[in-house]
Amino acid sequence: MFVDRVEIFVKAGDGGRGMVHFRREKYVPRGGPDGGDGGDGGSIIIRAMMNADNLAPLGTKKHWKAGKGEPGSTSLCKGRSANDLLIAVPPGTIVRDRDRGNIMKDLVNLGDELTVAKGGRGGRGNKHFASSTNRTPRQFEPGIEGEERWVSLELKVIADAGLIGLPNAGKSTMLSRLSRATPEIADYPFTTKHPNLGIVTLGNDTNFVLADLPGLIEGASSGIGLGHEFLRHVERTRVLVHLVEPFPMDGSDPIHNYHMIRKELTLYTVPLDDKPEVICVTKAELTGSEEIREKLQRDLGRKVLLISSVTGKGLSEAVGTVADKIRELKREEAEAEIKKQPFLFPMEKAIRIGEDAEALP
Repeated sequence: MFVDRVEIFVKAGDGGRGMVHFRREKYVPRGGPDGGDGGDGGSIIIRAMMNADNLAPLGTKKHWKAGKGEPGSTSLCKGRSANDLLIAVPPGTIVRDRDRGNIMKDLVNLGDELTVAKGGRGGRGNKHFASSTNRTPRQFEPGIEGEERWVSLELKVIADAGLIGLPNAGKSTMLSRLSRATPEIADYPFTTKHPNLGIVTLGNDTNFVLADLPGLIEGASSGIGLGHEFLRHVERTRVLVHLVEPFPMDGSDPIHNYHMIRKELTLYTVPLDDKPEVICVTKAELTGSEEIREKLQRDLGRKVLLISSVTGKGLSEAVGTVADKIRELKREEAEAEIKKQPFLFPMEKAIRIGEDAEALP
C-alpha cells in the first residue's frame, strides 16, 4: 500500500527527577548533599532515509513516544538519559505542524533530519541547592516535560523524470519496459493510483530515476478526480515525459488531449508548465500512429518522438533525449550553486585563463 500523507502524534521523553540524598559514611560526619541529577528524556527525530519509499509504515502507528530519563542516584550519580527515537521517511517529505499549519522543514535530500519534539532536561539533585546558609538542602527539580505535538507528513515524489499524460496512455508499460519496476498494468483507465518509481540504466554507467505518475484528467488543477493528489507529485521532477495516446479509447482528439494536460499544468497552484518536456506519441505499433505524430509535431512546431513500449521502437532515442535534458539541468544547477559562493570565483577565473600565466592577477 502506498501512503503519501499521514498525521502522527509525537511525544518526547520527560527528564528524570533529581535526587535528594545526603552522604552517610563512617568517619565522614555531616557529609553533605550528594543527590545526582536526572537523565535527559529522548528526543524524536524525523530523518530522510534510503530504505523508506513511502509513508505506509506510519499509517498504522499514530503515536510515537520516546523514553524518559532515569532519576538521579546517590553519590552524585546522574540518571541515564533515554535514547532518541528515529522515524524514517522517504526523501521529499514535508514536515508540518498540524495545528499551526506551518512547514517545519522540507526533507529533500538523504540524511536531512528534523527534531520534531525535544526531550526534557533532567532535574537537578539537591547538591545544586547547597549554600553557606543551606547546608542540608532538600530541594530538587522534577525534570522538564518533553515536547509533544501533532505532525503532518506529506510526501512529494522526487524523480529526475516523470511520465505524465491521460489515463491509459502507456505510462506504466513504458516504466516496466525501461526499469525493473512492476507497476500494475491493465486495459482500463486509472490503473495507476499512486506514483511508481524505477531506475533507468544507460550504457555509460549512468542512470536516472523515472516516475510513473497517475493519469491526469481535465479539471485536475481545480481538484477534480484526484487532481491535486496527482499534480503535487509533478512538482519535484526535473523533466516531464508527456505521453500522448494516438487513438484514445473515448475517441477524443489526441492533439486536444495534449493541450488539455498542458493547461492543467499551467493552472495548478504551483505552475508546472515551465519544466523541460519530452513529447512522445505512444503505441507506434498501431497503424496511423506516425500520422498522429506528424500532425502533433506540425501543431507544436517542435520535435515529437514516436515510441512503442511493446516493440521497443524509439525507446532508445527517448531515453537519450531525457538523459541529455537531465544532464543539462544538473549542470545549470551546479553553475548556479557556484555563483552563490563568490569566494570560488578567483579560482574559476584562473582555471579559465589556462596557460596564460601573464594574465593572471
